[in-house]
Amino acid sequence: MDKAPVDQILVGDCVEVMNEFPEKCADIIFADPPYNLQLQGELRRPDMSRVDAVDDEWDKFDSFADYDQFTRSWLAAARRVLSDEGTIWVIGSYHNIYRVGAIMMDLGFWILNDIVWIKQNPMPQMRGVRFCNAHETIIWAKKSEAQSRYTFHYRALKSGNEDKQMRSDWTIPLCTGGERLAIDGKKVHTTQKPEALLHRILTASSNPGDLALDPFCGTGTTAAVAKKLGRRYITIDRDAGYVEAARKRVSAIRLSAADIEQESVHVDAPPRRTPFISMVETGKLPAGTVLRLRSTDITAAVQADGTIVCGGYRGSIHKIGARCLGFPSCNGWTYWLYKDAITGKEQLIDELRDHQGI
Repeated sequence: MDKAPVDQILVGDCVEVMNEFPEKCADIIFADPPYNLQLQGELRRPDMSRVDAVDDEWDKFDSFADYDQFTRSWLAAARRVLSDEGTIWVIGSYHNIYRVGAIMMDLGFWILNDIVWIKQNPMPQMRGVRFCNAHETIIWAKKSEAQSRYTFHYRALKSGNEDKQMRSDWTIPLCTGGERLAIDGKKVHTTQKPEALLHRILTASSNPGDLALDPFCGTGTTAAVAKKLGRRYITIDRDAGYVEAARKRVSAIRLSAADIEQESVHVDAPPRRTPFISMVETGKLPAGTVLRLRSTDITAAVQADGTIVCGGYRGSIHKIGARCLGFPSCNGWTYWLYKDAITGKEQLIDELRDHQGI
């Protein structure tokens, strides 16, 4: 297919469907795959009432090897359609997330964070034989280690979080009440995710007009939130009943202009910069090299362990620079000068560093 079927909720096997898409068409992927919970029989409360647990056929696999093959297949298909500046979010529990994470790394994804979604209202531990499982884990990854750009709205997240950095532990309630899709009082889907969770993910790492892909649509939370935020979407599920429910849910959404306003921001991944000790080890600034603090006559001698010594004090280029200048802190790379052996001219030591993209 020449173009991705934008703003569609599709029925089918996610691997087969994604393999029909053009390469690099998705700006962001959110995936809520089967967790392989491996339930052995019914779960019951202390009063012997039955727990409405996840016992659906789509969550059952014959073995770990079978689950791993399934995971490898859909992740490979997802990686093919993810843009070179896109990121992927995959949610799971202790039953599967470690296997998923290892396979992601094997396929070349580069993990940026693991988010802990802390549930305000988790299901109690019925038998009292282990801790109450009150969180799920979300892996956020870019397509490869070499990828230098991806979208991350750091400042907006910070402003919305009382001017504090957004942390990797998110306390968000489960999907309950009117948000939970139900037919005749019965839940349409056993693991429907709250819109608040997808709202944070999409606003954090996508821009209006971006294409969000969800290979495991369920009741359409990703599509619903994407539409509200002015993102395009494609979601897939092999269960026609879920797809029908998701289509009705999304078609009922009406938007105002205020719903989709958000500044478009891309982030250049911070450079990995060679540490000072590497300058000493490689001979670019060997032990004994004399450095001079710019705009002063203050000098320091480089030591074999990567520290410098000045006036009887020993420490990093940053701490010694700050001490000599009377500053609370300083970036030593931009204050210390060395004399080039060929030209005889003084230059900032920052000129010697390799700037390698992460």
